[in-house]
Amino acid sequence: MKIAIAGAGNVGRFMAKDLLRLGHTVILIDSNAELIQKHQHRISATWVVADATEPLTLQGAGLSTCDVMVAATGDDKVNLVSSLLAKQEFGIRRVVARVNHPNNEWLFNESWGVDESVSPPHLLTSLVEEAVVVGDLVTLLRLEQGKVLLVEVTLAETSPAVGKVVGELNLPRDSVITAVIRGGHVVIPRYETPLMVGDEILALTTLDTHAELELMLSAPAPPPETASA
Repeated sequence: MKIAIAGAGNVGRFMAKDLLRLGHTVILIDSNAELIQKHQHRISATWVVADATEPLTLQGAGLSTCDVMVAATGDDKVNLVSSLLAKQEFGIRRVVARVNHPNNEWLFNESWGVDESVSPPHLLTSLVEEAVVVGDLVTLLRLEQGKVLLVEVTLAETSPAVGKVVGELNLPRDSVITAVIRGGHVVIPRYETPLMVGDEILALTTLDTHAELELMLSAPAPPPETASA
């Protein structure tokens, strides 16, 4: 695939290296000529000095020939405008945008041409939760404009799923267990795969069925304390 990345900062350059290693063609776009001059000899991408918010400069950068656009600058306004241009002016099939400030995340949707958004602060929070919380369903990633969720739960002793096999769970509609991690090893879930205390369950679900899946996998909430007489 041919991928354009707006923003040649640390994030953009790291992505470019990874994508090149995977065999893709990469165009790195940045308005900072000094930055490009400093780093272009280290990454074998096509480097373009251009303003990612200007249609004419994006046309000159070859955006119309790309399959994917990644808006990865450190400025949310630039990422939004470049995403909108990529989708509406150049018909880019898939647009991914970086959200720098969590309060702006609600803007990064189809109205602005964004197919998928990534918020590093929210992602870090999810990873921290995943590392320290046992028994609660944690959202690791939001897909399809937040409608599809990749979730994780470490099964506690009180989880309703413990002692059952995957096929007995009667998963809610539009939900599927994608992996069971046990003892540092990935177990591909099958009908007869048993579920044990301490298993890390990865699942795909939707906003509509998230709560139902949580009841099926998470530890039940403790009963409310009653006031002593």
